[in-house]
Amino acid sequence: MGKKQRQSTPSKPTEGEQEILSALWTLEKATVRQVHTELSPKREIGYTTVLKLMQIMFEKELLGRDDSTRSHVYWPRQKAQVTQRRLVRDFVQKVFDGSTGKLVLNALSTKSATPEEIAEIRRMLDEMENDQ
Repeated sequence: MGKKQRQSTPSKPTEGEQEILSALWTLEKATVRQVHTELSPKREIGYTTVLKLMQIMFEKELLGRDDSTRSHVYWPRQKAQVTQRRLVRDFVQKVFDGSTGKLVLNALSTKSATPEEIAEIRRMLDEMENDQ
């Protein structure tokens, strides 16, 4: 039997997988027990559910795993920013017909931005104008 061929991009995470990724981005590397402990205050989820999801995520190449010890240690294969950008790009394409401007206008009309966020948005807009 040949080796499994690696995908170029990991598949899109489900909502439950996204929660596990968020926990792992905070923890960097962790066992299933550590991830379960991190998620438990936020929502009711069983240890075996976390274990099964993390095994599936390893198969989908969303997570890396060191199985050299009894308690396997997992880590996200991509940085948070890479996954977040891919999910936002897909969302903008599906919901806003590819218009980033529509996304930003809707987001800002839904919830107020902090002064720090507004300053960052202005900085990004200035950079974009200068690049044109």
